[in-house]
Amino acid sequence: MSNLNELSITDAAKKLQTGEITAVDLARACLEEIEKERPAGKCDRLNAFLEVFDDVIAQAEEADKRRTAGENHPLLGIPLAIKDNILIEGRRASAASKMLENYVATYDATVIKKLKEAGAVFLGRTNMDEFALGSSTENSAFGVTKNPHDESRVPGGSSGGSAAAVAAHMALGALGTDTGGSIREPASFCGVVGLKPTYGAVSRFGLIAMGSSLDQAGPLTRSVEDAELLFTVIRGRDTLDSTTVDETFYKKRSGGRRIGVPRRLLESGLETDVIQKFEKSLDVMRSKGYEIIDVELPLADLALAVYYIIMQAEVSSNLARFDGVRYGLSLKGESLIDDYAKTRGEGFGHEARRRIMLGTYVLSSGYYDAYFGKATVAREALRREVAGVLEQVEVIATPTTTSPATKLGEKTDNPLSMYLLDILTVTANLTGNPAISLPMGTVERDGTQLPVGLQFTAAHGDENALFAAGRAVE
Repeated sequence: MSNLNELSITDAAKKLQTGEITAVDLARACLEEIEKERPAGKCDRLNAFLEVFDDVIAQAEEADKRRTAGENHPLLGIPLAIKDNILIEGRRASAASKMLENYVATYDATVIKKLKEAGAVFLGRTNMDEFALGSSTENSAFGVTKNPHDESRVPGGSSGGSAAAVAAHMALGALGTDTGGSIREPASFCGVVGLKPTYGAVSRFGLIAMGSSLDQAGPLTRSVEDAELLFTVIRGRDTLDSTTVDETFYKKRSGGRRIGVPRRLLESGLETDVIQKFEKSLDVMRSKGYEIIDVELPLADLALAVYYIIMQAEVSSNLARFDGVRYGLSLKGESLIDDYAKTRGEGFGHEARRRIMLGTYVLSSGYYDAYFGKATVAREALRREVAGVLEQVEVIATPTTTSPATKLGEKTDNPLSMYLLDILTVTANLTGNPAISLPMGTVERDGTQLPVGLQFTAAHGDENALFAAGRAVE
């Protein structure tokens, strides 16, 4: 059977259960796609993978043995790609940085442990912005990833490698991490489904930290049903992560059919054809029995500024451990201070250094109250505002991004322009709400049809509302 790599996870699982195909068949189909037109020195034509594991077929053979022995988990034998900041024991985890280029994980992240128990097959580790600092995967220390719909464009970031791998049928699904939209934005640019779970729904143990109060691991897939399946496997309380909660922590909601649209938030910055696609998606929701109402989120105008203060402060704190002394890159100078300067100067890329400096500034004694203190107050006010709106509606709908994928290099010389790509996604990370991006069609740029995404945000713990709305519009 040809094109097995183009199956959804759920369809592949059915064929595996009936014995129509084997896990080895699936793995070989994905590996063949990865090998197509591969440039010298790269794992694949898009630079989506930093490493393809050498034991993929062996993993698949083991999955087939487990199925023969009577196991029947939906993910048993399913080939997945894993973002390079998620630890897999015995594998490199570089966070696409020179600082951790040769770091080999000594333990599994909790999400990896759960996927191993389910029998998933790990294809390799995917490219990303260094330490997840970026919106385009152009900040990787190992080269840019290209968008499979137009190789002159970015795939989004920081989980661009994972999104590109799924969109190009190199993997049936993938894991990414989302700090300010880093799953949803590349999902939008690459035309796949991306879920950022409720903060605490999925363990962060074994993730290389960027912004500890913002980070969440989540799935990138080709369907809402696949995203729900992966989320169900990786979610749950973890004693190794004190921020996690179990499925009963949040009150179950009724499952109504009201969608809120913050019209004022969409009045500026969005390209016309993206808005047109959004309105057509709302029409689809109306035809499925959903009621569309306008809502007000005035504090969302401040979300981007608040995010880029809090995130950079947490980046400064989290990356302080990479000092050339404890682990990672270590370059020697004439003094201890010189060791620090050489290691951090050469081990971190431009964007990492920029965010470390800005984060250190907003945390400094003279400016803490003026910046970080005010940002945390505004964050709490925004959380209350979003919670209030979600008492009136089941989900809040917006486009995921203001435009389709941008050209490679288009925004690299203008950091503020790059940061604006996150304007519609950062709110969910600041408030901890779950949010999903799914394809809502394409728009034309330079003669090429490029995907754009529809984003739904739900109340804490109410991922079911996202899946229900997603299935309706899908």
